[in-house]
Order: sequence, then C-alpha cells, then structure tokens
Amino acid sequence: MKKHLFSAFAMLFGITLLSAQEVVYEEYDLDNGLHVILHQDNSAPVVTTSVMYHVGSKDEDPEKTGFAHFFEHLLFEGTKNIERGEWDQIVASNGGRHNANTFLDRTYYYEVFPSNSLEVGLWLESERLMHPIIGQVGVDTQKEVVQEEKRLRVDNSPYGAFFNEILKNLYTNHPYRWGVIGSFDHLASATLDDFKKFNQTFYVPNNAVLVVAGDFETDETKKMIEDYFGPIPRGAEIKRPNVEEEPITKTKFAKYYDPNIQIPAILLAYRTPGQGQRDAYVINMISTYLSSGESSKLYKKLVDEKKMALQILSVPIDAEDYSSYIVGGLPVGDNSIQDIKKEIDEEILKLQMELISEKDYQKLQNKFENQFVNANSSVEGIANSLAENYMLKDDTDLINSEIDIYRSITREEIMEVAKKYLKVNQRIELEYLPEQKDAN
Repeated sequence: MKKHLFSAFAMLFGITLLSAQEVVYEEYDLDNGLHVILHQDNSAPVVTTSVMYHVGSKDEDPEKTGFAHFFEHLLFEGTKNIERGEWDQIVASNGGRHNANTFLDRTYYYEVFPSNSLEVGLWLESERLMHPIIGQVGVDTQKEVVQEEKRLRVDNSPYGAFFNEILKNLYTNHPYRWGVIGSFDHLASATLDDFKKFNQTFYVPNNAVLVVAGDFETDETKKMIEDYFGPIPRGAEIKRPNVEEEPITKTKFAKYYDPNIQIPAILLAYRTPGQGQRDAYVINMISTYLSSGESSKLYKKLVDEKKMALQILSVPIDAEDYSSYIVGGLPVGDNSIQDIKKEIDEEILKLQMELISEKDYQKLQNKFENQFVNANSSVEGIANSLAENYMLKDDTDLINSEIDIYRSITREEIMEVAKKYLKVNQRIELEYLPEQKDAN
C-alpha cells in the first residue's frame, strides 16, 4: 500500500513540476519586421538577450560555401561604435558572457548578463545588426581563425570529417549537401564585396528574431527595444528556392579514409522529415530507444553484453527541410564493421516487426519528460527554445506543448515510422576507415 501511495505521489509531483514549467511569453513585430519574444522571470537577477538569424549553410551559393559560419565569427570584429577587440571586453566588464553558433538553417548569438546590464546586451545586438564593419582587416583575421578551427575540428580530429561525408552522400541537390564549416578555398577566393552582399541579404531585421528572457520590466524593455532596433531599416524579402530531393531507393555505399584514426567505424544514415513534422518526433524517440546513451538497446547489446563494439554512435540531425538519423559503431577485438552493421540491422528489424515493451515505452516517455523540463530550466535555455520554435518550427508555443507530441506517440506509431524510414534501400552506408598506408 505504501508503495502505491508513493508512486501516486511521485506521479502527482511530476505532473505538478511539469505544469510549473509552463513558459509565459509575449511576442510581437516591430515595423521593420523584427520579431520580438519576451519571457519575464524575476526569480533571479539574470537576463539573456539573443538574436537568431534565419541563415545557415543551406543559404549559401554552392561556389561560396562556409559564409554563414564565417559570419558567426566576423560579426564579433566590431561595429561603427565598437572598436575591434572591444566586444569581449564590454561583455566581461559588465559581468556577462556570450557566444554564437551556426547550423544548417540558422545562426544564433546570445549574451547572458546580470539584469542591470540588459541595455548593454540590447545595444550590442543592435550594433551587430545595424552597424557592422565588414572590412578587409576583419575578413583576413577571421579567415585565419576559421582555417585553424577547420584544422582542429575536421582535418586533424579523429572522425572529424564524418558529418561532412554523410551530408555529401545523403543529399544530391539540396544545399544541406555541404558541411556547415564549408570550403576554405571558397572563403579564400571570396571578395570583400561577396561578404558585404551576404551581410546585406541575410542580416536584416525581417530575417531575425530577438528574444529577451529573464529579469526585466516589460514596458521599459519594450521601449529600449524600440529605441535600439526600431530605426534599423527593413531588408529586401529573401527568396529561398524549394529544393526537393528524390527519395533514396537503393542503398548508397561510400568509403572515407581518415588519417587520424586506427579503429574503423560503420555509419548508417537515413534521410527523415524536417524537424517540425510529427514523424520527426517519432524518429527522435526511435533514436533514443536504439542508440542514445548507455541505456539504449544497441549500447547495452553491443558494448555491455556482447562486447562487440567500443562505442555506439548516434547522431540525429534536426533540420528545417529534412532531418536525418545516423547510427553506427566502432568494433572491438576480432569484430568487423560488417558484424556491427548486422547487429544494428537486427535491432532495427525488431523495431519494425514488434511493438516495444510497455516498460521500454514508459522509460522513453520519462526520458523525454526529463529533457523537456531540463531544456526549460534556465532563461538561457528558454531563450534558445523560443527562438528556434518560432523560426524553424513556426510555432513558438511548442516550448509548452512539444512534450504533448511525445506523450501522444504510440508504440504502434514507433513501429510504423521505423518501417517507413529505416529501410536498408533508403540509406547511406559509410565505411569510415583508417587511412591506408603505402606498402612502399
């Protein structure tokens, strides 16, 4: 009886906790098209200011790749009112921290400040948007920075090229086919006018969302936003071509030789629906069930029990137009990558032919409940979620309702989606191999 009472209490507490996580926000547009989202939380004297631009590697010219990632760096170089090298000093002297990141569909900049420095954050982001200096000195400096980043993360990093190799083979026509970091040859040959044109096209208020989350007063903040961002001119409307990929109907085989590794890997990549579609949520559950973490089916089977694999790789890529599910492993001992592939295929086939157990299903639900709560546990996380839900999923309120999608997914749906997308003839098989040494 006590056990039942405890379980009931725990379930009630969990429901209360989740409902307490509801994020209240306000959103509106400035006259220049900048979308604004405000989430007020005065429980701690911290505030996040962030701007997400709807520009990623997919928006690049195929002959000028790497621009979106390059701009992630370049737009810290300085502005009309901020000297080169001063950006970091301004943030640090106001007790803040900042960062930025780029992916296939968007570029994101943010600062976290004590709440009394909110105006500094708004000023910095308005300067980045209104008064950036796209000059030769900054371009040349950041070319070196990006080149060094590519050396560290891709060229000289074990398994560092797998993401680019998967994309290259998974897409034929869509601009997802090149990696986010792009080609350094393209950056090296680009002119200053090329960079200025990219900035003028994509870094405009009607291609961005500003989020302020944390400790602030709404009326005062709205006035500051209008003062700093209102005068920025609206940009030309951006026309994005709708590029559709033909379905993969026959297994595509690829090999890549990496001089930085000694242990080969097998990677199986499936093209899946864009991140806002229901089937994409089901794929996320499948990924977690099969291959995410040490409690996943493949890890327990291949690493813990059979000791066939050194590691299981799981790389779900959520993106706006198409997503992808990548699963693989590194063999250990006398096992080969083909042995690993066979075991992975057995587990996928089980998923397609049998319902997962009620116990595993409940464990999945618990994982996604925890992820949902954790994602919204800080104003920094809330700011990112609000921006991404608005920009890439066209529904800001997913910050509150997305967990309901996961809750509504059934075991039967998991089986059907696995059948639909995880077919052998619809995938890329990438053998990621140590570089062959010349016998001579």
